[in-house]
Amino acid sequence: MALTVTAAFNEFQRNIVNLDSSQTDRARASRDWLLGRMNTFPNNDVYFPIIYPDIHTGFGSFARRTKIRPLDDIDLMFGLDGDDCVYSESDGKIIITAREGTVRLKYYKHDGTNFINSRKIINSFISSLNQIPQYDKADVKRNQEAATLKLKSYDWNFDIVPAFITTPDSFGKTYYLIPDGNGHWKKTDPRIDKQKVTDLNVKLSGNMLNVIRVIKYWQKRPTMPSMSSYLLETMLLNYFNGRSECYQWVDLEIVNVLGYLASAIFSPVYDHKGIQGNINNLSYDDKLKISIRCYLDQGKATEARNYESQNNHRASINKWQDVFGVNFPSYG
Repeated sequence: MALTVTAAFNEFQRNIVNLDSSQTDRARASRDWLLGRMNTFPNNDVYFPIIYPDIHTGFGSFARRTKIRPLDDIDLMFGLDGDDCVYSESDGKIIITAREGTVRLKYYKHDGTNFINSRKIINSFISSLNQIPQYDKADVKRNQEAATLKLKSYDWNFDIVPAFITTPDSFGKTYYLIPDGNGHWKKTDPRIDKQKVTDLNVKLSGNMLNVIRVIKYWQKRPTMPSMSSYLLETMLLNYFNGRSECYQWVDLEIVNVLGYLASAIFSPVYDHKGIQGNINNLSYDDKLKISIRCYLDQGKATEARNYESQNNHRASINKWQDVFGVNFPSYG
C-alpha cells in the first residue's frame, strides 16, 4: 500500500523486483565456498583437469547485477588450464586439440581423435560435484553447456561452465572458450558485458540498473511473448548508450523506454561482445505482439504520468498497476 507514486515504486522495487540484499550476500558466500571446494578437485582426482583459478568468473544477470526475483540460478565459469592444447576455428565452432605435452586433458578426447570433448569435461565436473555432501544433485544442464548443481539448503542452483582462456590474438584480445552444447567449444567474453553495464550505470549516476530490472519484470508478465533476458538487456543498453542522463525515479523513464522497445524489436540486435552477431531471433509474429504490448503499456504509462502531474496519485497508481500487474502496490 502506498499514498504516492514514488512510494509505490520504492515498495515495488524493494519487495517484488530487486533481490533481497541479505539473500544476495548468502548467495555470494555460497558461491565462494563452492569455488573453494571445486579448487580441490584436482587433488582428489588425478584425472580432473588442471584448474586456472585466476580466470574463474561469474556471468549472467546475477554477475551483471540485473537479476530480478526470484534468485533461482547463479552462473559461474570455472577456469581450466590449457594443458598445452591449441585451438582452431572450423565451420563456426572452436576445436581444442591435445598435443604431446598434454597431461590431463588427453583423457577427455572425442573417440579416435585428439579433439577435447566438452561433454566429457562437464561429466567430470558432475562426478566430482556429486561427492560434495552439502549439495543435493549435479546434472547436465538441458543445453549441454554446463553442469547444474542443486542445493539442499537454498532456493538457487549453480550453473557451472568449464572455461579456458585464449592467449592474446594479433589485436591483444583474449576470449573465454566454453562448451557449445555439441561436444566442442565456442568463444565468449563475459567481461565485456559486465563492463558495459557498469560503465553505463556509472555514467548515468547509478540509476540505470533499477530501470533495467523493472522492465525485465514487466516483460515476464504473460501479456506477450517473452524475449530472452540477454536480448532485452542488450536492447536496453543500446537505448541508454544514447542517453546523457537517467532519472532517479524509474517511472519517469518507462514511457520512453517502452516507445524505444516498440520499434527496436523489429531491428537486428548485435551482442556487445562482437561474437554472436544478431541475437534477435524472434519470429515476426512474436516481434509484432511485443511491439503492440509496448505501445499499449506506453499509453497506460503516459496516463499514469499525467495523473501524477495532476496530483491524483490514486488514479496514477491504479494505472501503473495495469502496467505491472497485481504485485504493484495498491493505493492506500
